[in-house]
Amino acid sequence: MKRFIPFRKSPPVVSVVRLNGMIASGGRGLNDAGAAAMIEKAFAKGKPKAVALVINSPGGSPAQSSLIVARIRRLADEKEIPVFAFVEDVAASGGYWLASAADEIFVDATSVVGSIGVISAGFGMSELIARYGIERRVYTAGTSKSMNDPFKPENPEDVARLNVILEQLHETFKQQIRSRRANKLVERDLFTGEIWVGQGAVDVGLADGVGHLVPTLKERFGKKVKFRVYGQRKSLLSRIGASAVGSLAHQIEERAQFARFGL
Repeated sequence: MKRFIPFRKSPPVVSVVRLNGMIASGGRGLNDAGAAAMIEKAFAKGKPKAVALVINSPGGSPAQSSLIVARIRRLADEKEIPVFAFVEDVAASGGYWLASAADEIFVDATSVVGSIGVISAGFGMSELIARYGIERRVYTAGTSKSMNDPFKPENPEDVARLNVILEQLHETFKQQIRSRRANKLVERDLFTGEIWVGQGAVDVGLADGVGHLVPTLKERFGKKVKFRVYGQRKSLLSRIGASAVGSLAHQIEERAQFARFGL
């Protein structure tokens, strides 16, 4: 048990929040509901000098990315605590949206950063089910209720509607990055879905430097700075290995997301 010594100055503390994996609603992905408790504690416990986000995410849900960032920014502004982001393998798409919550972003020389765009992907199986004599029966109230049904031939009107939605999401993403990175971005289109590696992300203004968490923050807050790490708690079912099929499906999907960036 530590003994309290009056007038002894405590070393500065930095809270470290790990934001790992694919961003998705539900129990297995990185999402606002699952990350809320650790984020709240990171800002509240021990009067931290700063909060450091350690990010390794290929992206996912725009809504969950936005909700997590909104929570981080609300707490940072309320408590006047600076936020730093440190990218590991990748902060792409929604992963970079998370990084934009920080006041400064640091990357490894090999980190993949960017992919500021929105994607919708699926399969068309209308010919497949016709080949096997399968009849699909769908009844709707509302002409757009079965938009982009994969078991029906592609409808140009449905594609046009989807493109409108994607453009709206993309514009929200761009506004987020413009507002958070302000005058740091170079004068060129960085919102095409392109990715950059390490120093390349710094050169275009998507990151502030190449650097790692411990040496960067020791330089900023002194050699005696202490780090308090917070991670997302797994559910009881996940810890005992339940729902194995769902977990395997999530792992495959997440692996595919990382593979898009050569990881």
